[in-house]
Amino acid sequence: MHLPGRTFHLRSIRAIALAAPAVAAVLLLTTTTAYANVAITQVSSDPYTDAQAQHRTEVEPDTFRFGSTIVSAFQVGRVFGGGSSNIGWATSTNGGTTWIRGFLPGITTNAGGTYLQASDPSVAFDARHNVWLISSLALNGSRVDVLTSRSTNGGTTWGNPIVTATGSLDKNWIVCDNTATSPFYGNCYTQYDITSGNQIRMRRSTNGGLNWGSALSPSGGATGLGGQPVVRPNGTVLVPYRATNAAQIRSFRSIDGGVSWRATVLVSSISHHTVAGGLRESPLPSAEIDAAGRAYVAWADCRFRSGCARNDIVVSESTSETTWAAPYRVPIDSTGSTVDHFVPGIGVDRSTSGGSARLGVTYYFYPNSSCSAATCQLNVGFISSTNGGTTWSARTQIAGPMSLSWLPSTSQGRMFGDYISTSVRSGANAYPIIPVATAPSGSTFNLAMYVPTGGLAITGGARAATTTGTAPARAGTAVPVTAN
Repeated sequence: MHLPGRTFHLRSIRAIALAAPAVAAVLLLTTTTAYANVAITQVSSDPYTDAQAQHRTEVEPDTFRFGSTIVSAFQVGRVFGGGSSNIGWATSTNGGTTWIRGFLPGITTNAGGTYLQASDPSVAFDARHNVWLISSLALNGSRVDVLTSRSTNGGTTWGNPIVTATGSLDKNWIVCDNTATSPFYGNCYTQYDITSGNQIRMRRSTNGGLNWGSALSPSGGATGLGGQPVVRPNGTVLVPYRATNAAQIRSFRSIDGGVSWRATVLVSSISHHTVAGGLRESPLPSAEIDAAGRAYVAWADCRFRSGCARNDIVVSESTSETTWAAPYRVPIDSTGSTVDHFVPGIGVDRSTSGGSARLGVTYYFYPNSSCSAATCQLNVGFISSTNGGTTWSARTQIAGPMSLSWLPSTSQGRMFGDYISTSVRSGANAYPIIPVATAPSGSTFNLAMYVPTGGLAITGGARAATTTGTAPARAGTAVPVTAN
C-alpha cells in the first residue's frame, strides 16, 4: 500500500522521532563523536514487513536542491540479493527546516506496483516543466527496468512511474538542463548501463520525463557504471563514470542536447584500497557542477598513501569539456593517519564558481583502517571549501561510530549505500541525507535516514589541498557485474 506523506519537524537525534503509523517509535540514538557534536534529524524510517527484506533498513540516498526545496530518495527495506522493498523520499520545501516523507507508488508490490524490488534512486528537477523526477531501478528476477517517477507539486506527492528503459540494467542516474539561456533548456537525461558487459546508454526527455527517446551510446562505446551526468550552462552534458575495463574514471559529453554522444576521455586513473571488514564499497564517482560550468568529480583513492594502505577523498576538476586536472587530495587528515575514507558525496553551491566556489564533501570513514568485520567503526564526516577546493575547513564528524553488524547484508557485503549525496543551498548550508544506524533490536535493524539539523555550514579554512601522490596506480576489487 502507498503510505501518505508525513511531516518530520526538527528535533535532535536524542529525541524520539515518529515513524509510519504501523511502525513503533524509533529508539533513542546517542552518538560518540571524535571531532564535534552535530545534531541530526530523522527524516524517514522503513515501515515495511515483507519477508524478502531486512527491516528496518534504509540505504543509498541521493539528494537534489532547487531554490528552497530539497528532495531526497533512497532504498527502503534492503533485500540481500538486490534492491529493496520500495523507494522512499523525504522533501523539505523550506530550505531544510521541516521535512515530509513518503514512499513511491506503483513500483513494487508493496505500493501497488508489479515489481518485486526497487533500487538505485536518483533525483532531478526540471525547471522548465516544473516537475521533480526520481529515477530508479525496478527488479523482477533478471529483468531490471529503469523507471521515472514524477511530482508536479514540489516533491510532496508522486505519481505512478514512467517506464524509461527495459532489459537487464544497472546504476541509473538522472539530470535536467535548468539554465534558461541554454539552447536545450528543459531537456532531461538518464544514464544507465546494460548489465551484460556494463555497456553505458543515454536517453533524453524533452517533456518533463513523460516520454524518453531511443537509447544511445557514446561514440566508440563505453563500458562502466556509476555515471553521474551534469549539465553546463551552455547545455553541454558531461558524464563522468567508472570504467570497468580499466582502473579509471572517464567522461563523455553531448554538445547537441543528447542527439549524439561523443567519445570518452580520461579523467584520471584510480588507485584504490579495498576497505576492511567486508563492507560493500567501490570508488564510484560523485559529480557536481558550478555556475560557470566547471565539473567536480570526487572518489575514494589511495595514491597519496604509502603502499596504497588506505583511501583519501580526491577531486578532479574539468579544465575544459574534454580535459581534466590531476586529482587533488582533500586534506581531511594527514597522510600518516590511520583513517580510511570512502563513499564521498560532493556538493557545490551552484550560484558560485571558480576560485569562489563553495564546496561540501560528506564521506564515510574508519578511524583505524586496520580492523575486522567485528571491530571496524563506521563514521560519517564532512569538510568544506569556500575557494573552489584550494583550501579546506577542519573536519566535522556528523555521526558514528557504527558497527558493521548494524548494517544489512548483501551479496557484496554489508551495505549503507554505493553512493551518497550532498546538496548546498545558495549562500547557505549543506544538506546531506545520510544513513545512520544504531544497534539492532533482536533481528530487526535500526538504520534510517537523517539530515544534519539546520544543515552544515560551508566555512572553508586553511588546510591546503595537495596534488602529489606517492602510491602507484592500482585497482581495488573488480567492479561487480551488477551493483543494484
